[in-house]
Amino acid sequence: PCSGTKAAAEYLVLAYHRSFGMPVVITRGNNVYGPHQFPEKLIPKFTLLLAADRAVPLHGDGTHTRSFLYVTDVASALVTVLHRGAVGQIYNVGTDFEVSNKQVALDLCRLLGREPDTHLTYVDDRPFNDCRYDINTTRMRKLGWRPRVEWLDGLKKTVDWYVQHGEGHWDATTVQSALVPHPRLGASAVGDADVTR
Repeated sequence: PCSGTKAAAEYLVLAYHRSFGMPVVITRGNNVYGPHQFPEKLIPKFTLLLAADRAVPLHGDGTHTRSFLYVTDVASALVTVLHRGAVGQIYNVGTDFEVSNKQVALDLCRLLGREPDTHLTYVDDRPFNDCRYDINTTRMRKLGWRPRVEWLDGLKKTVDWYVQHGEGHWDATTVQSALVPHPRLGASAVGDADVTR
């Protein structure tokens, strides 16, 4: 349903462009990370859990890969499209750098001084979880845009922000409900043994 609604939204926007000449540009991005991101997402969730000396829940076997892109790189991509993009065009915003979810957890353990042997747990995979997202960024590159922030540099900036601001940036109850392996309405950060293996 998630990808279906995204595709439907794009078709609706393009229909207004083609039918009524509405000046639109579509960007597609995935796996943005950085400070201020709500902790339901992988990197802030794992950072907050490890900072609290708690184990992180890796979905499946942890080998799913993602192409994470630091938030300032995404912002610069949007500015590039705004100034250089063509009306009616679709631009994929991404990077060629791929990393497994397990490697993300290992990198975060290293940055936060935690032992992977005691801080990685494996839980059931999410239903319909993609093993990999791969997008072609050729059009963005032709506009002169490139990601600038290296993976470990962006990760360190992100970790530093979460360590400094921690859970205090959001309501504590809301944050705790996002730190479970499979966030859902009414879930708590304690327990959820039914989803671990």
